[in-house]
Amino acid sequence: MTLNLRVMAPNRIVWNSEVQEIILSTNSGRIGILPNHAPLLTALDIGIIKIRLNTQWSTMALMGGFAMIDNNRMIILVNEVEKASEINFQEAQETFQIAQNKLAQAEGRKQIIEANLTLKRAKARLEAIKEVSSFN
Repeated sequence: MTLNLRVMAPNRIVWNSEVQEIILSTNSGRIGILPNHAPLLTALDIGIIKIRLNTQWSTMALMGGFAMIDNNRMIILVNEVEKASEINFQEAQETFQIAQNKLAQAEGRKQIIEANLTLKRAKARLEAIKEVSSFN
């Protein structure tokens, strides 16, 4: 049994196929979705989505959005998304280090909030790459 998964960004359809399992980051934590899941509408946090198609896992970094599941169909609308295979590891590491430094130097509430958001995005990109390498 499978689920139909469609992941859409403002400028493109990123994923559209049948899958066996989905693990994603919501605002209240990570959840797993299997066929015949109860209907659900949830906000997505910045984080990763793991998708199992047969025995293969794919990972993407999601930058927030919404997910809806009903009748074995899941639609995910995201602000921005990157497939792990499209992320340059060295660039992601450098971005993460820069984000950590900016957070350490941030002063005032606004700068701290912006620096935390930047760090969270950089961490999601790195986590997506690491998940791919742990599956192989």
